[in-house]
Amino acid sequence: MQPTATVLVYSDDSNTREQVRLATGRRPAPDAPVVEFVECATPAAVLAELGKGGIDVCVLDGEAVPMGGMGMCRQIKDEVFNCPPVLLLIGRPQDAWLATWSRADAAVTLPVDPVEFASALAALLRKKKLLSA
Repeated sequence: MQPTATVLVYSDDSNTREQVRLATGRRPAPDAPVVEFVECATPAAVLAELGKGGIDVCVLDGEAVPMGGMGMCRQIKDEVFNCPPVLLLIGRPQDAWLATWSRADAAVTLPVDPVEFASALAALLRKKKLLSA
């Protein structure tokens, strides 16, 4: 049986969530596990899913409404014990400093570039695997 990774995707925009799923495919890299998605459209849903546990990586949309992914990232980094790594989707490359402020582990720009996104997600999954070992 192949290992799986659970990736939480937060965005109020279903098109953004779809871009993430399509960019990832079954797995973001040959050495990465198969990915299962948990989709959330509200901040409350994100907190509820993280409270259940079992999330390996969070992908947060910095442009989400009513709470952007940067604010959500900062909140979960403060409030969730052993918070999973966060990949932040940002609107412009110039917003990378805000991603740093939010304590995101990585950031890529919107619209999702499949190669850049898959590479960043695979790196976070590898890092998570090394930390869990």
